[in-house]
Amino acid sequence: MGADCCATPEALPGAEHPHNMQNGASLLSNGSHNSHPSKGKQASVVAKPHKAYVQKREPYYHKRVELFEQYYQREVDRVAEAKQAASPIKVTLPDGAVQQGVAGVTTPMDVAKTLPKSVVKKAVVAKVKAASADDAITWDLLRPLETDCSLELCTFDDKTGKDTFWHSSSHILGQALELEFGVDLTIGPSIEEGFYYDCYLEDGRTLTDADKAAIEKRMQQVVKESQSFQRVVVTRDEALAMFQENKFKVEIISGLPQTATISLYRCGPMVDLCHGPHLPNTGYLKTQAVNNLSRAFWRADVNKDPLQRVYGITFPDKESMKDYQHRMEEAKKRDHRLLGTQQELFFFDRMSPGSCFFLPNGARVYNTLVEFIREVYWDYEYEEVVTPNIYNFDLWKTSGHAEHYKQNMFSFDIEKQEFGLKPMNCPGHCVMFASRARSYRELPLRLADFGVLHRNEYSGALQGLTRVRRFQQDDAHVFCRPDQIKPELHRFLQMLKMVYDTFGLHYKMALSTRPQEKLGDDAMWDQAEGALQGALDETGLDWEMNPGDGAFYGPKIDITVYDALMRKFQCATMQLDFQLPIRFNLQYQTETGHERPVMLHRAILGSVERMFAILTEHYAAKWPFWLSPRQVMVVPISEASLEYAQQVRLQLRKAKLHVDVDATDRKMQKKVREAQLAQYNYILVVGEQEMKEQTVNVRTRDMETHGMHSLKDLTAKLLEEHSSRSLVSAFKKSSGLHAHVGQPANQEPVAAAAVSAEAEQSDNHQLDKARVN
Repeated sequence: MGADCCATPEALPGAEHPHNMQNGASLLSNGSHNSHPSKGKQASVVAKPHKAYVQKREPYYHKRVELFEQYYQREVDRVAEAKQAASPIKVTLPDGAVQQGVAGVTTPMDVAKTLPKSVVKKAVVAKVKAASADDAITWDLLRPLETDCSLELCTFDDKTGKDTFWHSSSHILGQALELEFGVDLTIGPSIEEGFYYDCYLEDGRTLTDADKAAIEKRMQQVVKESQSFQRVVVTRDEALAMFQENKFKVEIISGLPQTATISLYRCGPMVDLCHGPHLPNTGYLKTQAVNNLSRAFWRADVNKDPLQRVYGITFPDKESMKDYQHRMEEAKKRDHRLLGTQQELFFFDRMSPGSCFFLPNGARVYNTLVEFIREVYWDYEYEEVVTPNIYNFDLWKTSGHAEHYKQNMFSFDIEKQEFGLKPMNCPGHCVMFASRARSYRELPLRLADFGVLHRNEYSGALQGLTRVRRFQQDDAHVFCRPDQIKPELHRFLQMLKMVYDTFGLHYKMALSTRPQEKLGDDAMWDQAEGALQGALDETGLDWEMNPGDGAFYGPKIDITVYDALMRKFQCATMQLDFQLPIRFNLQYQTETGHERPVMLHRAILGSVERMFAILTEHYAAKWPFWLSPRQVMVVPISEASLEYAQQVRLQLRKAKLHVDVDATDRKMQKKVREAQLAQYNYILVVGEQEMKEQTVNVRTRDMETHGMHSLKDLTAKLLEEHSSRSLVSAFKKSSGLHAHVGQPANQEPVAAAAVSAEAEQSDNHQLDKARVN
């Protein structure tokens, strides 16, 4: 067993990995010019407010290095013994080629050096599968191989390579935090894109944006020194002796068995608990940045010590950093919290933290999403139900939520009995299924529910619409016979494709199979997993396998959706559940007796709030016409045409379109420009000629004019675009242009300063020009 500095707070202990060494390199130099924290250039850049804390911790840093040197000598001795023993091993490469090696001596880097130089240059970590093992494990490039094995070299382009690259980067960040601020390090994992390190600062100190430059400077220095990553394996007692000055590390180690084998890594003066693997040295990082600071708590518990979380990002080349920074700037512009304010969609208030106030424009989008799913439910024969918001806690005891989920629920007493706001709909649907006798002829029974849900999220975890306390889901549960599982899966995947295609979202699917601890026998799991796999295969789409990642109550299909910036989100899901039907003793009558149904949990939008946020950022608030809260703005050219503008509004409103009139006394061109920046899909300019001919002059928010159209023809055209839920303007379709609503990641949203030359011309001239067009 190992201990991990880089695990999540909920899973700190890591897995055991065999020892690593650096082919006899000196521990004192460690591949760096200046490995001691109190000497040379490193000591001179300590920020003054924190200098005393750094000096206080220096003896601890010295002790770690001294002990590490002792433990590392054991690794050096092992390699020497392995060289003398010279036990041959075979290393098989992905192309089938076999290379000879020496057990305990030959490393993946030795093998890589026999391959083209480009391979050595790009490799960051290895995957090693021992001949007797079922699965491969990640392996340091400089860690001696121990037995016959297959070997795969991974680059930064691979997920495994990125994880290792950013995992190593977190150690560099940790070193910078120690030497700049005298912090106590806790955990520092890699994340989806980048890494972070949580640290504790004594006496209530905090870090601010002004500290980012000092951290980055220190990291640059560490990178420049190309400090080697070295690994040792120690006992629990040895680890405790090394980290006794850090109460967080002591707590992690103390939670491990007495016989645990624990791995440590060192780069420069920084030594940490870690399962690895790591890069050969810090010089692999070519560019780095600190991109955020936030608050955290030890073990994710607000009742424990407050921590400072520092986020960072690194890359093996400068171009990747430029691309990342561009995407982050674009993401800031698309932030749904910013756009939600600009477009008057929603807001939050301290009177109800984590519960959104949807303004009229936001409610239009929200209700349109729900109505869209209602239409899909009708086509796929789901029955919508309405269930209570409050339940006696006896229900949650039956379902198991009282035991495993109560901390995330809002509970209260009514007449000396405990009740709770529902955090999900499934137990209520089980009560509904059990409310009367059921026949096999009724199945499948598809129950859909948009009921309001509440989950007691920590205040520090709340984030816009993506993490809230009050929300709704397009939640549905299918009760079916085992032989109906596969057809229901097909229906779900068809629904999923139709809905996501309508939004213009790309997605990937993965099958998560049985975990080690599971409910039900293997035969039941075989049938369920086979049905899921068969349904996925028949889609003709690519999908991945996640072995052992299913829920304990059944396997599931996980769907990851990608927005216009190719960011990943988890929204839709399909889960098979054998447990709740047993807990609620659900049965249906067959011709020969009673059977228990299989329960399918499924959602496509997931949380409506979360999908609202995703789509806001995906479209950069340039909503497609059918979803848009601002569909049409009517612009009268003068006071004389205001009455006609109101008539146009009323006619389009009768067609159930969202229409406004700009009745201000501003110039026409100013009104048009404001409507375009407010992201109205269509701007209809009307003057005396339009009033006389019962026409409108059509413009779109992309500053294109589309000439004169009769009000009748325009209404028909807009209704067609609306009913088809097109992502493309009806006028672009007719002109042969097929640009989608969601802008590509490298295209910035229209800015307020983007005023065309056309806007400088007189109002009347512009109207005449539009009429000619």
